[in-house]
Amino acid sequence: MNNADRTRRSVRKLVVAGTGSGAGKTTVTLGLMAALRSRGLRVQGFKCGPDYIDPSYHTAVTGRPSRNLDSWMLPRDAVKEIFARAAGDADISVIEGVMGFYDGKDSAANEGSTADIGMLLDSPVLLVVDCRSVARSAAAIVKGFQLLEPRANIAAVFANRVGSEGHYRMVREAIEQECGIPVVGWLKREDGIRVPERHLGLVPSIERGDLNGFFAELARLIAQTTDLDRLLALSESAPVRPAASLFAPKAPRRSATIAVARDAAFNFYYPENLELLEAYGARLVFFSPLGGEPLPQQADGVYIGGGFPEEFAGRLSEAEAFMASMRSAAMSGMPVLAECGGFMALTEAIVDREGRRFPMAGLIPGHVVMQPRLAALGYREIAGAAGNYLLPPGCRARGHEFHYSKYVPGERALPYAYETTGRGGVQPEGCLLHNVVAGYTHLHFGSCPELVERWLDRCLAFR
Repeated sequence: MNNADRTRRSVRKLVVAGTGSGAGKTTVTLGLMAALRSRGLRVQGFKCGPDYIDPSYHTAVTGRPSRNLDSWMLPRDAVKEIFARAAGDADISVIEGVMGFYDGKDSAANEGSTADIGMLLDSPVLLVVDCRSVARSAAAIVKGFQLLEPRANIAAVFANRVGSEGHYRMVREAIEQECGIPVVGWLKREDGIRVPERHLGLVPSIERGDLNGFFAELARLIAQTTDLDRLLALSESAPVRPAASLFAPKAPRRSATIAVARDAAFNFYYPENLELLEAYGARLVFFSPLGGEPLPQQADGVYIGGGFPEEFAGRLSEAEAFMASMRSAAMSGMPVLAECGGFMALTEAIVDREGRRFPMAGLIPGHVVMQPRLAALGYREIAGAAGNYLLPPGCRARGHEFHYSKYVPGERALPYAYETTGRGGVQPEGCLLHNVVAGYTHLHFGSCPELVERWLDRCLAFR
């Protein structure tokens, strides 16, 4: 945060929340981002919760990396620090919520919810209400959200999926009369403004600019039916001024070089994970397994994140230079962290839903099989295991799982990498092989920065 930011008496920030999943908050968020950017404003995007997909849309619309804000995975001061670092030079920050406004880790508390983030950042909230088949009843919905947590600053309402302008006027009159807050905009029920499927073709579509026309149309529609000037005024709020926590100045260290796989098949990384590596002295070099690139020769360690390897399994199976370099590096003892999609790529094969088998690196005995529905979803409390240099016994971190595949172990069993605790209880998870730590769990380094130090120390020892 620069000195000018520290002297501001107010900043613009706005949480876009939904009454529930499917209320349309992503459509409204993207439309607002596009409309505000078309006014020449610098818009900073954020996403509540652990999701990787929606931030990629934000980044495409705003031209700035979007950030995750998660009050369960991270300490509260760290959430505020991440926000302040990214928002410092922005004209307005737009924070997309997750699920319903009050939905988080626990059905009996606000922790991890959009409401929790809004209160933590002292941010005004724009509540998106799905108005199909309601008129005056929309006021009862909004009133309930106001009463459940009076500390939450629900400043305005957006009426989504109304049938006509007349329908919108009825909804607006009821909400403003009964709830005492303005309804600042609306969108009609139009198939043409649905967000394209957030699915496997997302990253290449965004990189090609295929969605630019969609973003422009959203901006046009939002600008026509939304009082943007009033919304900007409502977004004025107190600055967030956290003490340095995650990114406090670090003692000088010898630099290790970490090779990071980044392309359309591997792209799920929290920006803070990469920035924490750099803050602790790492030099990051990026390479593309999908492009057939081997590990960079100067690498002291490797980070292969999640993504969509199953969508590109045929091409990856032919990327022999990458596969051979991974096998050689791992067997020589190079420290490797492979998460979800990266873990899948290190097994013997990926088997798709049609039963086709695509050979992978073959480091981890066994293969993964794609499932017709989600195989795992949710937050994970992560406990270290014997032999795990990143998280030794007694160390804990936090993260999440989200995948459609299932790992089928081979005959030769490897030690597990972690013990994870979720709604299903305590489970052994992942695999350890030499200095390879691999599993489905996505770690957030901000929940345990010490693992960054341990990783770089192991990389330097390997060098």
